[in-house]
Amino acid sequence: MDFAFTEEQLMIQQAARDFAQREIAPVAAEFDISGKFPEATIRMAGELGFMGVEVPEEYGGAGLDAIGFALVMEEIAAADAAHSTIISVNNSLYCNGILQYGTEEQKQKYVTPVASGQVFAAYALTEPQSGSDAANMRARAVRDGDHYVINGKKSWITSGPVAKYIMLFAMTDPAGGAKGVSAFMIDTAIEGFACGKTEPKLGIRASATCEIELTDYRCKVEDRIGAEGDGFKIAMSILDAGRIGIAAQAVGIARAAYEASLEYARERHAFGAPIGSFQMIQAKIADMKMRLEAARLLTLKAAWNKDKAAAAGLRNTTEASCAKLFASEAAMFITHAAVQIHGGMGYSKEMPIERYFRDAKITEIYEGTSEIQRMVIARQETGIR
Repeated sequence: MDFAFTEEQLMIQQAARDFAQREIAPVAAEFDISGKFPEATIRMAGELGFMGVEVPEEYGGAGLDAIGFALVMEEIAAADAAHSTIISVNNSLYCNGILQYGTEEQKQKYVTPVASGQVFAAYALTEPQSGSDAANMRARAVRDGDHYVINGKKSWITSGPVAKYIMLFAMTDPAGGAKGVSAFMIDTAIEGFACGKTEPKLGIRASATCEIELTDYRCKVEDRIGAEGDGFKIAMSILDAGRIGIAAQAVGIARAAYEASLEYARERHAFGAPIGSFQMIQAKIADMKMRLEAARLLTLKAAWNKDKAAAAGLRNTTEASCAKLFASEAAMFITHAAVQIHGGMGYSKEMPIERYFRDAKITEIYEGTSEIQRMVIARQETGIR
């Protein structure tokens, strides 16, 4: 078993680390406070190829593999989780889905400008009354000649306020349940599209998140992704890739909290000794390190298996869910321990520790909660639905 990275993987990891620490880390606290979308740094990320890591070069991407994407995500998240959220949606939910299921024309039109960072994109599955229960969606798409007329609301749409293009899921056959869902490409400049309220979030505050509403929006039939009724299958397949991105994000947040705790344990003195010499602090450091390494390995395994599974025409569901579940819970454990190690300073906005703690929580919720991940894993293992 070879744990070494390729030269290309090491190069993009270093490029992402340099960019994240030079351009993102210095402004992360500012954007967390303001909640503004970090357009300048995100455009820089696009210029460096980070908005389309796995996208082939002919479509404006970097043309690397899933491990390269996981490495980029960890480095960006270690500087700021909000930036990594924007990058993850762009790569794993949006570009990945069109590359898998789109036509050549759709790839050229909808992937190239997004992967190169010219415009931003989003993924719209969740609705006010349905999250993981995606088959319960109420958005409707009714065929009208060479168009679909779409009506409905979507919620918790990352990058919704700034997106030019959105991959959206709506019911074309309500009686069909999960088999009645179809996928569509939405151009937000077309009449009938509107953004709703922007969500005032606990963490990842600079990743603009909003509700969207479509009212008699006319979508061309040629802008449907895949066959009519294939939407639910497409959405679930895309989430397998998305969960690897969130796992890598969780690893990056956890790493930042762990490294800050190591430094503080060496420098902070109490009772005449560095607090790192106290057994209770040492126990925390050991538990943090163990979970961080396990989370990283599970994430890299899921990324490695993604490419292998794709080549064989298989899903990567169990591996992706295991990585996402463990890494997100590890991030919560590690950031909580980091706050404890830092004591009062861990609770203060003068240090980034409390931001790591707030940012980590979302990794247990979006793209399938921890409870849903356990259900997915158990169903995959037992074969019982």
